[in-house]
Amino acid sequence: MNYELIIIFATSMANMNKFYGTGVAIITPFLTDGQVDYDGLKNLINYLIDGGVDYLVSLGTTGESATLSSEEKKKVWQHTAQVVNGRIGLIAGIGGNNTYEVVEQVKAFNTAGYDAILSASPNYNKPTQEGIYQHYKAIAEVSPLPILLYNVPGRTGSNVSAETTVRLAKDFKNIIGTKEASGNFDQFNAIMRDKPEGFILISGDDPVTLPMMALGAVGVISVIGNALPKQLSAMVKTCLKGDFKAAQKMHLNLVEFTRLMFVEGSPAGVKIALQELGICGNAVRLPLVQVSDKTAIQIISETQKLTK
Repeated sequence: MNYELIIIFATSMANMNKFYGTGVAIITPFLTDGQVDYDGLKNLINYLIDGGVDYLVSLGTTGESATLSSEEKKKVWQHTAQVVNGRIGLIAGIGGNNTYEVVEQVKAFNTAGYDAILSASPNYNKPTQEGIYQHYKAIAEVSPLPILLYNVPGRTGSNVSAETTVRLAKDFKNIIGTKEASGNFDQFNAIMRDKPEGFILISGDDPVTLPMMALGAVGVISVIGNALPKQLSAMVKTCLKGDFKAAQKMHLNLVEFTRLMFVEGSPAGVKIALQELGICGNAVRLPLVQVSDKTAIQIISETQKLTK
């Protein structure tokens, strides 16, 4: 009997339960000179925990991870873990299109305070499904933490098919779920139908969280939750209870705010809302730029309406 595999599987199952509900892909606050705003990050983390979210993702796409140096990433991860201090679940975003480099980052990652790794499929290279499988296989074989796949074709340029997702789920017990942002409900259906028991589907796209949860997704990893943790958490919890009629009203109340968060790119939109709420500033790093004055005025108005 392979006791090591049993321990890994048991740990994976325990960690998986932490990822039911509302996750937030937290932004990285910056000062006006472009440096990481660690006080702002602390404010944000405490605001989200007080708002009732279930877990956080540090340095996902929303965290502008592509613009941070390796040393900055280490400091942000460490600071985030220290502030969270085990109060809720915590995931690190570690991905890229150089499999060897991602594997080395995963092996070197300081796991203290973290429960899992979220890894987006390779961007730009446009690998075949076999290439995607082998990429995640290499990560799974070295990861000290459970892994969540992340399929976001709009950013990566390639789709992780339902067949590949299910194949990975069946072959690697430490791959415990997928954050799906493909927008393809045929794909969601196939994953839910064919996945092994315990493998979780998570919405990676705020506008479709409610219908995905109606299919069986266990929650969301959200952008809008940065600014509206209480409102989003209430909607997700209502979905988990199976009361979709009540959740529908909450969902529709967030539609315009959600649209505004992405109309000129993420996370520039949500940073305007966070500045309005007094959590942190709205600075972004190039190549991202701040939203137009017109959009900012709309975001501020909607933020005030939803948080008064």
